[in-house]
Amino acid sequence: MNSDKDLILRDVRIRENVLLKNVYLWMIAGLAVTAAVSYGLAHSAAFLRFFFANPMLMIAVFIAQLVMVMVLSGRIERLSTGTAIALFLGYSAVTGLTLTSIFIVYAGTVIASAFVSAAAVFAAGAIYGSVTKKDLRGIGGYLTMALIGMMVALLVNMFLGSSTLDLLISAIGVLLFTGLTAWDSQKISDMNRSYGSMMTREELTKVGILGALDLYLDFLNIFLYLLRIFGRSSDN
Repeated sequence: MNSDKDLILRDVRIRENVLLKNVYLWMIAGLAVTAAVSYGLAHSAAFLRFFFANPMLMIAVFIAQLVMVMVLSGRIERLSTGTAIALFLGYSAVTGLTLTSIFIVYAGTVIASAFVSAAAVFAAGAIYGSVTKKDLRGIGGYLTMALIGMMVALLVNMFLGSSTLDLLISAIGVLLFTGLTAWDSQKISDMNRSYGSMMTREELTKVGILGALDLYLDFLNIFLYLLRIFGRSSDN
């Protein structure tokens, strides 16, 4: 049994299949935790009154999210496997806490439509990134710059309040994070190859968690931007 596991760790091609399976399982687990926390707390009137009446708590939660992402992204190699898993699932739970409002603002049919559409768009980006022979590393910098530009546009529109600009930003957001999904999917394969035949079981788990975090964030952003689009269409 141990020899079979060691063979998987040494064979780059076989290990990539196992790694991708782990990435998507962790990603699905993270999304499930987020959805469960968000849906459960959205139906607690006491929590909603307490959370949204305390701006400092909301800021603290936002800071906690940033810290957890930074630790996972920048220091995961120094963490134990258990700590990395706990941080990822903890981040997923905290994110669910911040998304409780979507169950109040949007109808269930709108949320379901946005989720199904996000799954289809995400799958297209992930499949492309996994199967394409084109090196996508070059587009990473452009996507990052575009993301920064979009964040600036979002801040500007907070003051302008333009519904047309909001719709345009949302559409660009979907396209941008679809591109990031393809890039992150290919990056997982690149990370696997970078280890050669020297990856340990602990490293396999950690790389899986890191890949799951990237794709989790991509999917969540695609979903949220589609939710804005679908919600606006429903209002109209």
